Amino acid sequence: MHLRKSIVACVLLSLFSSTAGATIHRSVAQKHAFMRANPCPATVAHKKYSCPGYVVDHVVALACGGPDVPGNMQWQSVADAKAKDKWERKGCK
Repeated sequence: MHLRKSIVACVLLSLFSSTAGATIHRSVAQKHAFMRANPCPATVAHKKYSCPGYVVDHVVALACGGPDVPGNMQWQSVADAKAKDKWERKGCK
């Protein structure tokens, strides 16, 4: 399964690599679509805009060429998201 995710990430990066250097704006509508389809892991409920201790994060970062679609989003703990963001800032320049 991990290999499959890596292959998908590589394909997504190659498809969207032309946008990696541009200013990237996140779609609030796409984020809300993800949140409607995926319950908050902290409360196991579909809440409109709140999920204590978690954030919606892109599996393949927008800065790395990932698409801004619900299929490329996941719930992630705040601590894990900060660590991932730090790694992405170094690796996606």
